[in-house]
Amino acid sequence: MLTNDRATGTTVHGDVRAGFEGVREAFAQVVGAQPQPTGQQLAVYRNGERLVDLWAGPGVDGDTLTGVFSVSKGAAHLVVAMLVQDGVLDLDRAVAAYWPEFGQAGKERITLRQLLAHQAGVIGVDEVFTVEELADDRLMAERLAAQAPYWEPGTAFGYHGLVIAALTGEVVRRATGRTLQDWWEGRVRRPYGVDFYLGLPEELEPRYLPVEPAVTEPAAVPQDAGTLLDIAFSIRHLPDLSVFPNSRRTRALGQASAGGVASARGVAGAYAAVIGALDDRPALLTPETTETFSRTHSEGIDRVGGAESRFALGFQVFDQRYPVLGPDAFGHGGAAGALAFASPRLGIAYAYVRNRFALGDSADKENTLLIEEVVGSVARTRP
Repeated sequence: MLTNDRATGTTVHGDVRAGFEGVREAFAQVVGAQPQPTGQQLAVYRNGERLVDLWAGPGVDGDTLTGVFSVSKGAAHLVVAMLVQDGVLDLDRAVAAYWPEFGQAGKERITLRQLLAHQAGVIGVDEVFTVEELADDRLMAERLAAQAPYWEPGTAFGYHGLVIAALTGEVVRRATGRTLQDWWEGRVRRPYGVDFYLGLPEELEPRYLPVEPAVTEPAAVPQDAGTLLDIAFSIRHLPDLSVFPNSRRTRALGQASAGGVASARGVAGAYAAVIGALDDRPALLTPETTETFSRTHSEGIDRVGGAESRFALGFQVFDQRYPVLGPDAFGHGGAAGALAFASPRLGIAYAYVRNRFALGDSADKENTLLIEEVVGSVARTRP
């Protein structure tokens, strides 16, 4: 179905189920407000059924793939959650028990739980990773193993933005003999048929829509060498994060903290499979595992970003940013404005993907509008 919004001239493609027409209108409003042409997709599932499947923008359809930045962490840590559920990994065991080299420089007592909660203090390396190094989780893990923490583990938290899944991925590899990316592909992406890749095959490159920078120059970011922000995000080497997923090397290696490639359909489908059956396949996590990984473990002032933040285990929690969701929604946002989550209470999985960096807090405002309309539509159509 195609809709043209007369007020904005915006063309919106796709379908919504009866009762979710307001979501289409909200999406058209979001698309029409963009200062530059932007590829955007929105997908929503309820109880395993896709209710919203919308897209807009030049060269975009429902199958278009783009870089989703830290939304990738949701895929990475779903793998960890499944392995904890299987009894292969233990949240309260020391990381060094799986990965002996990690137990250097005061890190011998850091647990997997602390690592997932961003409490380990291993946010980067003193010399700061180059762009080439950032694309390779294995290479980063090797260097991180020798790095001393930037605060006493367990006493504070800070966003391990570009390295968290290199660390947890190395735990997975040491414990199982398989990479995190292999686990994702074999246990989730392929069997559930979701277009959410940690390692994009060469033959799918024609579907990739490059990430674009914001339409104006971003505000200057402090780049003092040695600041926690510089160390965590390699700002001196990567001042424009928009270029990161546009590297074929990043996409091919499937850097699991920020190098994932997906469509909104794919990400929402993955989260739908976390909390319920999808296409006659069982839920990936039990309610007990879901509760463990979605419970808040870190909250307060983030040592890296300097602002209020909250983390569960490998996931973000959203009840303060988007109060309408309530306390159980968990997922992860991404740098360009993408957002994905599941709400077990509402039975919904949501993914919003965009290929152009948003200005300021505009992506938060977009997601607020969309989420409020989705939740309202769910309430109005509940049997």
